[in-house]
Amino acid sequence: MTALLSLLLLGLLLATVAPGLLGRARWPEREPVLALLAWQSLVVAVLLCCVLSLLLACAAALPALRVAVFTGAPSGVEEAYGLAGAEGWGRLTAALLALGGVQTAVSLTREVRAARALRGARHAQLDDRAPQLPGESAAERRGGERLVVLENLRPEAWSLPGPEARLVVTTGALQQLTDRELAAVLSHERSHVRARHHWLAQCAEALATGFPGVGVFSAFRDQVGELVELAADDRAARRHGRITTALALVEINAGRGVFGSCPPKQLAQAPRRVDRLLAGEPRLPVHHRLRLTLAALAAPAAVVLLAMAPGLGTLL
Repeated sequence: MTALLSLLLLGLLLATVAPGLLGRARWPEREPVLALLAWQSLVVAVLLCCVLSLLLACAAALPALRVAVFTGAPSGVEEAYGLAGAEGWGRLTAALLALGGVQTAVSLTREVRAARALRGARHAQLDDRAPQLPGESAAERRGGERLVVLENLRPEAWSLPGPEARLVVTTGALQQLTDRELAAVLSHERSHVRARHHWLAQCAEALATGFPGVGVFSAFRDQVGELVELAADDRAARRHGRITTALALVEINAGRGVFGSCPPKQLAQAPRRVDRLLAGEPRLPVHHRLRLTLAALAAPAAVVLLAMAPGLGTLL
């Protein structure tokens, strides 16, 4: 039972302490893509702790399953895990972890279905406002992100992900933005589509909704919402310049009250994004990025090694 308890304690530690440390770090604003990797690795490590704990708990609760799990293992490996005689604790732990697994699956399924339905409705609405042109085949429309221009005096731009991705701009944006600013806006939205940011957002929302009391999942959802925007800003800035991207961001959001004293909650990060682009802080050195990458990947690797530790100790 030592490995089972160790996995549960490590999962609790990662879910409670690590989010605060990562959330207070300053480097994610300079390396948002790397920060997304770090948050994903942390969440994967927590989920691995739960999955491997569930496997060991089921093996402790069900002798037949324990025999199947350790079939072919060298002599002494099964005894090293100390699962025999712990059927009671194994059943209780397995039941709780299995309940969490079912809740995760249900929440993820509900979130994916809701997002797909919303995306389908928005695509249908967009097709009504911008129907297929004469001579434009369906194959041509699926050849990449289709640019759609809508009649609207307010300067706006957004993307609709999916098999038939759309990049949408309004006539107000075409009139108010320069050519370089418009190219920066489209590069930003194209980055969201090609990096599949909507998949990451759906998973984060499903975990936060399914487990509202687990801080790591709520923090993951909030950080994903911010970091994907910073990552898309960086892509646009690398192609079209930081000043141009910042000016485009200001023009798009100027009429929404974003830069007032009480900006809307969902747009409150826009002024900080503009300040970040104007500050133009350089990326971290390569060796620093490499260390952070290895540290991020070490979290799930440590979980696997901890689960294998009793068996490896016996073999060594």
